Amino acid sequence: MAVAQPNLEKESEDCSLLPLVHDIIKCMDKDSQDVHQELAKLKAKIQEAREQISNMPGIDSSPAEQQQQLGTLREQVRTKNQLLQKYKSLCMFDVPKAS
Repeated sequence: MAVAQPNLEKESEDCSLLPLVHDIIKCMDKDSQDVHQELAKLKAKIQEAREQISNMPGIDSSPAEQQQQLGTLREQVRTKNQLLQKYKSLCMFDVPKAS
């Protein structure tokens, strides 16, 4: 099952709202007219975060469905690990030793 991965630029982007809030407070302290511009930046950043959250895989699933998927995936990993151990113990794959 292939899952679409988000753009790497989006992942590496800073998602912190604190610097924007700090800039707003600085503008308010200085009685600057830039407050509205800084507020617009904050609004845009919050909207971007909302869009990223709504695009996350599994966001449309309920917590119970997510737990069920998690249990299924863990069982698959457990089964695959058991198969790997079984095949390792069969010694079917003789690795030639480097001389």
